[in-house]
Parts: sequence; C-alpha cells; structure tokens
Amino acid sequence: MHDFDMLVIGSGPSGRRAAVQSAKLGKSVLVVDKGRRLGGVSVHTGTIPSKTIRETVLNLSGFRERVFYGRGYRVKQDISIGDIVSRLHKTLDHEVEVLQHQFMRNTVKSVAATARFVDAHTVEVTTEKGEHSHATFEHALIAVGTRPHRPDNVHFDKHRIFDSDDILELERLPRSLTVIGGGVIGVEYATIFSALDVPVTLVEPRATILDFVDREIVDDFIHQMRDRGMIVRLGSAVKDIASKPDCVEVTLADGRIVKSEILLYAAGRTGNVASLGLEHVGIEADSRGRLTVDPHTFQTNVPNIYAAGDVIGFPSLASTSMEQGRVAACHAFGLPLPPAPEAFPYGIYAVPEISTVGQSEEQVRASGTAYECGVARFRETSRGHIMGVNSGFLKLIFALDTRRLLGAHIVGEGATELIHIGQAVINLHGTVDFFVENTFNYPTLAEAYKIAGLDAWNRMGRG
Repeated sequence: MHDFDMLVIGSGPSGRRAAVQSAKLGKSVLVVDKGRRLGGVSVHTGTIPSKTIRETVLNLSGFRERVFYGRGYRVKQDISIGDIVSRLHKTLDHEVEVLQHQFMRNTVKSVAATARFVDAHTVEVTTEKGEHSHATFEHALIAVGTRPHRPDNVHFDKHRIFDSDDILELERLPRSLTVIGGGVIGVEYATIFSALDVPVTLVEPRATILDFVDREIVDDFIHQMRDRGMIVRLGSAVKDIASKPDCVEVTLADGRIVKSEILLYAAGRTGNVASLGLEHVGIEADSRGRLTVDPHTFQTNVPNIYAAGDVIGFPSLASTSMEQGRVAACHAFGLPLPPAPEAFPYGIYAVPEISTVGQSEEQVRASGTAYECGVARFRETSRGHIMGVNSGFLKLIFALDTRRLLGAHIVGEGATELIHIGQAVINLHGTVDFFVENTFNYPTLAEAYKIAGLDAWNRMGRG
C-alpha cells in the first residue's frame, strides 16, 4: 500500500487538473509545490500576470480608443507601476483562492515543499523550514514548469537587466526598453510596454519570429508594431550586453548598438527539474531541462511517472497543459482515452492579439493539398468600425476537393476569443458552406467569418 494514489509535483495548470481529475476518480492525491502559494508559474509569473498587465494597460492607456481620439489620448494621464500592480495582486489573490477552494472541495491535500525522488514510488518532501519526510505513491506527475533561461554571460541585476519573472518587480515605468527574444513572451511584453508609449526595440537573432504562426499573420503583426513606432531588429545576433550607469548597451553582431534604460531578456526557458533527483529513477532531461514523454499518454520512460505542461516543451500553453494533466491522470487509473481533437488553438496575448488553429498556409502548401483562402479585414466590418478597429484580419484556408476548413488565423482585437469558431468547424469537419449558409450576429467581429467564407466561396464556386 502507498500513502497516495497520485503524487503531483507542481500546482500549475497541468498539476491542478491532474490532481482534481484523480480526486474525482476517488483517488487519494498529494500536491507538492515549492511556492508559498498554490498556482505555479502560470498564476504567479506567467500566464495570468502578463494577461492582467495587458488588460490593465489597454484600459488605463485608452489604447483601444485612439483611432477616434488621437494617439495622445489617455484614460489616465500618469500611469504608474502602482496602478498596474494593485490590479495584478487582486487578480492573483482571486486565482489562488479559487484553486485552494477547488482542492479543498475535492479533498486534494497540498503542501508547500520541494519533492525529490528516492525511487520510483517514493519522494523525500522538504519544507521551507527544513523539515524532511517521505511519501510513497502509486503514480506521480511531474508538473514543475519552467523558469526563464539565464545565460552565464548576461548579468541579471534587476536594475538594468531583467528576465520575464523579474520584470514584474519593476519599481517604475522605464523611459525606454530593449527586449531580446521574439518568442511569445518577448513579443507580449514588448507590445504591452509599447502600448504605454514606452519606446521599445525588439531584437531577435533569427530572421523570423513566431515560426509556428501563418506567415501572412506574422507579417501583418510586424507591420503593426513598426507602424506605431516600435523598432524590430530581425536576424540580429547579440554580441554583448553591458550594463552602464545610465543605460543598458546591446552590441549586435552587425555592429549596431542599441541603448535603453532597461533590458528584458526573454530568449527561452528552462525546466525546473534540477532538484527532483531524476537520476534516482532513471529519467533524463535535455539541455534545457525538458522531459521526453509519450505524446498520447504523457508517460515518461518510467511507466508510473508522468510529466505534463511546460516541462515537456512545445506548445507550452496553459490550455494544452491542463488537458495533458487530465489525460495523464485518466491513463494512470485505466480510463479509456478518446482520440485527441484534430486541432487546438494557440493564443498570443500581444497588442494586437494573435490566435491560430489548424494548418498554416505554408503547411497546406507543403502537403500538396489544393486550397483557397478567404480574408476578412476587421475595419470593413460594422462592428470593427464602431469599435475603432482599423487593423487586423481573419484568414480562413479551405481544401478545394473536400471544401473543408483546414486553418483559421487571426491577428487583431479579440483574436483569442474569435478563434474558437474556427476550432469547432475544423474539429467537426465543417466546410466553407457552413460560413456561407449560417447567420451570424450583426454587428459583431465574428461576422468576419461569414465575410471570409464568402470571399473564399466566390473563388471556389458551388460544391
């Protein structure tokens, strides 16, 4: 007999979902999390904070209304870090409270401590006070998440040079900002600070950003960033980062120098696996601390130990992490697993938002499938005009032979909400005719689906 049926290490999206799913199956569950409060990276430094900051900035800056009232318009003239932090703390407190209640309601036990594997069925649990104990388990889920990657040659001082965790501890808004890294975290923070009218330079060593997104969407996104004054340096490797008394100086490989008051280094993340004692159970992590799992069951090479969430790598989304945790728990206790849906959405909470589901045009073209695209620009919809949206568009991709929707891609206001219509149609094998034949609320941005469908249908003809 073991102390617990399921041991979960980490209380982020995948950990909490696995814990609750296990408990609902009548299993005994222990969640071990080294944080002082439940929620993991997602609640305290990742998903929830950045989205809360984004919404606060857009509301206080009046960014959404500037089409009507001019670029100088602001709801609050002097926005301070205090304005942002007060709302952030309220949101985080609420998230933690909801999670604590969820665990209590489902009789999930939790402890603030670190867990280190002793063998494949035992962990040593160490509290912050240094108290040690052992817990045995039938199954375990590693859901420890990631932390910002910090190269040895970059001096993170929380004064001039920050990572994506440190940036939440800013004492005042900077006069200028350089962001190194054109991934999801980098572009989100770069565009959020830009919405506050902070001059921002985004540096990405590769020639492109967001490679998993349809290129037409990314090109429009980059155009929007540059159009509002952001400097985007693509294909520029960083040669040196120097913290000066009055600025940060970044020297690029091509000789150019970028100066700003502070710098955010957001080039990759590393799995929090160093303290887990994985060597005691025969599990190995890669150079970035990521674990290899079966993509369908999320088992590691040790059958009773699973891993889910950011620690297993791409796509590293809270939404997919939740589902991974649920699937892992179901598999551990013998529940049949239905086939995974064909497509799930990605959401990038930059300014503007980007969301995508299904295949990009590049993927469709590479597959050899004959296709047609339909496009609807938000500024051409009545709702878009009412809202003052003068940019952004929806792109739909259809197969010519089956007429099925293959991909939906959005850049612009409300993208992460709107994408679910495309997700449903793709997973239900819907066709272009769905958009042509169905009625959408008017005026709405969702009406763009009908416009884009008609745009493609006019070139495809009747089926």
